[in-house]
Amino acid sequence: MITHKIARLLQAGYEPGQIAAITFTNKAAAEMRERAKQLVGPRAAKNLVISTFHSLGVRILRTEGERLGLKEQFSILDSDDVLGILKDAGGSSDNALARSWQWTISLWKNQGLNSDQAEAVAADDNERVAARVMKRFEERLAAYQAVDFDDLIGLPHRLLLRDEECRGQWQERLRYVLVDEYQDTNAIQYELLKSLVGERAMFTAVGDDDQSIYGWRGATIENLRRLPQEFPNLKVIPLEQNYRSTGNILRAANAVIGNNPKLFEKKLWSDFGDGEPVRVVECDGEEHEAERAVARIQSVRGQGGEVQFKDFAILYRANHQARVFEKALRKAEIPYKVSGGQSFFDRAEIKDLCAWLRLLVNNDDDPAFLRAVTTPKRGIGHQTLGSLGEFAGKWKVSLYEALFAESLATAISSRAIGSLHEFGRFVNDLEYRARHTTGAEDAKALLMGWLKDIDYEKHLYEGEDSEKLASSRWSNVLDFVDWIAKRCGGEIENDGGATFETEKKSVLDVAQTISVIISLAERGDDQNVVTLSTLHASKGLEWPHVVLAGVNEGLLPFKSDDEEMTAQRLEEERRLMYVGITRARTTLSVNVLRRRKKGRDTVQGIPSRFIAEMKLHEVTTKEDPREKLKALRAAAAQRAAAATADPSTSGRG
Repeated sequence: MITHKIARLLQAGYEPGQIAAITFTNKAAAEMRERAKQLVGPRAAKNLVISTFHSLGVRILRTEGERLGLKEQFSILDSDDVLGILKDAGGSSDNALARSWQWTISLWKNQGLNSDQAEAVAADDNERVAARVMKRFEERLAAYQAVDFDDLIGLPHRLLLRDEECRGQWQERLRYVLVDEYQDTNAIQYELLKSLVGERAMFTAVGDDDQSIYGWRGATIENLRRLPQEFPNLKVIPLEQNYRSTGNILRAANAVIGNNPKLFEKKLWSDFGDGEPVRVVECDGEEHEAERAVARIQSVRGQGGEVQFKDFAILYRANHQARVFEKALRKAEIPYKVSGGQSFFDRAEIKDLCAWLRLLVNNDDDPAFLRAVTTPKRGIGHQTLGSLGEFAGKWKVSLYEALFAESLATAISSRAIGSLHEFGRFVNDLEYRARHTTGAEDAKALLMGWLKDIDYEKHLYEGEDSEKLASSRWSNVLDFVDWIAKRCGGEIENDGGATFETEKKSVLDVAQTISVIISLAERGDDQNVVTLSTLHASKGLEWPHVVLAGVNEGLLPFKSDDEEMTAQRLEEERRLMYVGITRARTTLSVNVLRRRKKGRDTVQGIPSRFIAEMKLHEVTTKEDPREKLKALRAAAAQRAAAATADPSTSGRG
């Protein structure tokens, strides 16, 4: 819908560069750009501003950061960097405690609060401590010339709010704004949108209040509620035709979500006919459930047609539910992937190289400096780095800047200073070459030369007991080099295997945006494997055949022993069930456990209240797909035996 709206805007006289389309992942943005390219042509599509909220924030900060005291080449810290800084700021080595601070601070930032405001609203002593840690965290980010992921929205909003001239320039630059998946926006993203569109309010928001399932990370359905209140001329257009699912699936979805209060009335329908009935499958326990899911996959594939493994998904509420399905799929030799497993970019070797690239972009990025200077090891030990840190702290400069201070000799031995200076000169030289190297081939040559200069392959092999594992890690490095080189050459590949072209960039240009690309990336090719995924991670995706696992009270809706199931929580859990149902295109199986594991105990399984809310004609099915699969195999064996017995069916060569 958004790409067709873009085409209409271009016909109405808007210039491509005046239109901004905002979505939530790089994958979605790439797909939107590809659709726009096919609809309006490559020339117009090239100049459209199609990005994620965070990428747009980077664009604003790279252009206007000086107004906030940021230099153009500021650093964007990843989650691990933030965790390390928080542990330092809070004087703790406890990862769990630091993670709780990180989570709380992120929620505050998504609400538009700074540390002083957070301390004022802190509900208890733990939150007051978190607010004080947040204060020190803000000070360190300023010193490092760095921002975290939440700042990519918060800082542009703060800038546009207080700087009328800047706000006017961006409102003139982006004259029409379109936002996809609007129900997933948080409070600060909504405020940023308001700052961008201004009183002219030329924007389109596409959202579904029934799919607002990210309240736990700051997204709020209140943003949809506020739109007609704050923009009284808003025109609401219901989009009720579904282009994915059959009638039986949609009726079950409508029946469930009908129990929630509605912001905007709608009822989904499709032209695909009723299709198969939704199955509610009773299982003795988790292992039996996994066996039945595997048998279901084998049974559907055994019925013939072009059914592939990638046509199946098993969706569940909590990550721990995946283990038993993995075991059953491995036993049946069915290939699978677990959505939300370790990202390519979370691998240690990739984080090593990203630290180097971040340091080239921003020499004041202390976390990147510490990782780069010690990877691979170059005779610069912890004692030297500790002394360097004390010196830098005393003079309020970054670690890299401290390298070249004339008075450093008073704190560090001349031999250590020599090693540090050698590292600093290498970084300076690499930064110069990265700034002036463009195009895929030259970029790859530069990167491979750099890896050879620091002996990174040798570092990997020396660090692993297994040569096979070291080889695998080096292969990841080569993939990463190719990944950067493609972007330097203006070629970007999305998850569907399609490519589109942008302008050629230098290695340093790509390095400047790498943290955002990595944080929002959804890597992975179009593998022919069964998908195991949480319901949250499944939103926006679809499969012909879906199994909803463990649809029991306590699991879906999820409830721990020490929490109250408020009406608001129940409504969000119901929306999660609705999302799960509507992932299915052709068939849907909803599994219910008679007994389920709860910690180390086994307890009676109570069917989820959402089962009754689906209003199915057949509430349960006793049919065991394993028996159906046996019958299919027996029939196939009989046909094969008959063909062998009848000579007229034999081939003549």
